[in-house]
Amino acid sequence: MTENLMTPPAAGGSALPESLIPTLPGSTYTDPGVFAREQDRIFERMWFCSVRAADLAKPGDFRTVQIGRESVLVTRSRDGSLRAFLNICRHRGAKLCTDESGSVKRNFQCPYHAWTYGLDGKLVAAPNLTSMPDIDRTEYGLKPVHLREWLGYAWLCLAPEPPSFADTVQADVVERLGSLAAVDNYEVDELELGRRITYDVQANWKLIIENFMECYHCATIHPELTEVLPEFADGYAAQYFVGHGAAFGEDVSGFTVDGGEGFDRLSGVDSDQDRKYYAITVRPQVFINLVPDHVIVHRMFPLSADRTIVECDWLYSKDVVASGRDVSRSVELFHRVNQQDFDACERCQPAMSSRAYADGGVLVPSEHHIGAFHEWVQQALTPDKDGDE
Repeated sequence: MTENLMTPPAAGGSALPESLIPTLPGSTYTDPGVFAREQDRIFERMWFCSVRAADLAKPGDFRTVQIGRESVLVTRSRDGSLRAFLNICRHRGAKLCTDESGSVKRNFQCPYHAWTYGLDGKLVAAPNLTSMPDIDRTEYGLKPVHLREWLGYAWLCLAPEPPSFADTVQADVVERLGSLAAVDNYEVDELELGRRITYDVQANWKLIIENFMECYHCATIHPELTEVLPEFADGYAAQYFVGHGAAFGEDVSGFTVDGGEGFDRLSGVDSDQDRKYYAITVRPQVFINLVPDHVIVHRMFPLSADRTIVECDWLYSKDVVASGRDVSRSVELFHRVNQQDFDACERCQPAMSSRAYADGGVLVPSEHHIGAFHEWVQQALTPDKDGDE
């Protein structure tokens, strides 16, 4: 059985003051066994945002991504659709594609024994295959992975029977914004990539989620962000209650590093959403940031208990990207926020193994939604009633 990961008493065994909420204990951020359970019960069973669809523009384009313990191959098939497969040759288990990304003309060929698969995953060739007429080329093709396109990204699920996309991924958006229409206004799937930065963060994925969800730290480490969004200096995050968007400061013209002019408002964004910033956590590994003239999407790829790759996309209207306009001032604002946040997470990670944090820490009232996230993690790691560990 999985132990209760929350720790109700304060340090020294006394009850916590009513104002404070217990966190997860430190070992949940450092224990490889806990991370292995998270791989099994969270990353390998839930919808996982993997690849921006536009990155795979033509048939044969591919990317490999790590989801839990599995390498997954995502490719554009000849009929124009996206397909995903376990990146494992069916013959002897060699990794099929060793490159992170690339393009093939027609097929994927295993570098070990040259078993060859079409873009649809079907086995099309192998040495001496014609002498083995009993081999079903579909049955011995690549193992497919469930794929759903939304907001311009390929979301994958390794589970044999995926959870409802509406009740999990989209429900997180509805819980945050009040409706799907609120994010649909930004037409994210129609935007184009203006900049991508990849961060290698030496910290547990939960620390990164927790940091993103609260703004109790904003006045301390985010001077540029609080200049643009003054209410963040009070410690209340944009995710503090349903539908709330943090308003730009009176003298702020755009979501840029100096508060200067940005770009024209995205065509679908309504007047109520103008001059506001919305932050959404889509469990288990996506952050969506909405501002009037662009969208920022973070995808986390947890690799170990103390290492997480974060890929951050800045998305703009087609006109902005096609014109070659300078996006550096808007990119710089959140790039600094990312660096400040990830530095904070990396400062916390070593302390998770300290005896001072063995029983965990505490949350203040404005961080109550982190407590809800901890409960979600705890529930996900709890064995099923049928005994499934």
